[in-house]
Amino acid sequence: MSDNRLIYDIDGGRLPYSVDAEQAVLGSMVIDPNCINEVAVQVRSEYFYIPQHREIYSAISSMYELSQSIDFISLLERLKKDGVYDETGGKEYLTKLVQTVPSSANVMTYVGIIREQYYQRALMGAAQGIIKDINENTMDSGRLLDSAEQRIFEIRDGREIGGLTHIKDVISAETYDRLTKINDPETRDDYIGIPSGIGALDKMITGLNKSDLIILGARPGMGKTSFALNIARNVAVNAGKTVCFFSLEMTRDQLAQRMLSSEAAIKSEKLRTGELEPEEWTRLTQAGENLSKAEIYFDETSNITVPEMKAKLRRMRRVDLVVIDYLGLMHSPRQNDNRVQEISEITRSLKIMAKELKIPIIACAQLSRGTETKGKSHKPALSDLRDSGSIEQDADIVLFLYRDAYYDSEKNSDEDLSDESKAECIVAKNRHGETGVIQLHWDGQYTRFTSVDVFR
Repeated sequence: MSDNRLIYDIDGGRLPYSVDAEQAVLGSMVIDPNCINEVAVQVRSEYFYIPQHREIYSAISSMYELSQSIDFISLLERLKKDGVYDETGGKEYLTKLVQTVPSSANVMTYVGIIREQYYQRALMGAAQGIIKDINENTMDSGRLLDSAEQRIFEIRDGREIGGLTHIKDVISAETYDRLTKINDPETRDDYIGIPSGIGALDKMITGLNKSDLIILGARPGMGKTSFALNIARNVAVNAGKTVCFFSLEMTRDQLAQRMLSSEAAIKSEKLRTGELEPEEWTRLTQAGENLSKAEIYFDETSNITVPEMKAKLRRMRRVDLVVIDYLGLMHSPRQNDNRVQEISEITRSLKIMAKELKIPIIACAQLSRGTETKGKSHKPALSDLRDSGSIEQDADIVLFLYRDAYYDSEKNSDEDLSDESKAECIVAKNRHGETGVIQLHWDGQYTRFTSVDVFR
């Protein structure tokens, strides 16, 4: 096998790789299959630069996963079956690999060399991609920065490869440590769920917990944006946390108006017309001062993707909660004509983002028209989530908003109308505990939801 044809250059610079290190790792696994346990945790097939080496490692990994015996003959037969080598070439090269190393004692040293050079190549490739994006001149500087940050982050994220950890180590090093810090008043707030401001809801879901993907579903006009804004306000103002609100439908000015209307107890239409009484101006000024002190950030980018969100969030010094309004307007960075698959990719990416950034994410979602079928209960269920079952699968918590008064138009003239102020938050899925229904008070003129106990 000639090494010269396997040397690829980027703008005249030779890509870093070590044939000797790659051969030593593969040879070690052939002469001592027991070392595969250590190697498999630290190495992926793409870490090998030589294509045939990637094929050999993939074959060994596949045999290992299937609990098949791994030795010179069985590996040769597998490589012949996969079309990597013929009888003569395969036997000759495997013999060379075995002769490369006398033992597997230093295999992890060779693994370290392979990993290091793989990340150097990845960085060179990312740099080339960034230069290509600039030369194509199809993106503005903001998008270029987001793309560049994402490329680098994906390389850095790939370095975090962990193995299995015994429960004893988890309990002693993580669980007990977390419980100790929860019981310490100085560190407690950093380890418990963030209060949403709705007491009964916080009790059921134990607050907004780090790494949670929370889906907030409702029919259009039911109040999901208002509910999301109410939570964002409570988290930022009452808990003193930092909230990033991504709105794909409404402008940041419209969102600010809604929050001011709720905070100042002024009808939202008055803020649109500007016809305010003197005392309302006073309340509005005070509300503006209160909200201005809160760490609330709006982004109104339409068609934003998860990688773009992630890039913006990483530039923040601190983020405690992310709200997305709403899921149905998001798109995958890759072209996908199948909307169900696209939503599946988006929700999976959101869950991964919540886990990576260690923050709760609330994503609003629109429910299907199935909830409006006459002759049956209009209360939503998990099956009413639109576009994909992956929304239910990837979510840690699923909340539904429901108001009986929303369907008063269907009632006959002799039927009593529902109480406009009554609302429910249905906890349909909860990985942390029980499900159930939380009673809420809806104040439509100020677009705000509150706990019913406030009015008792």
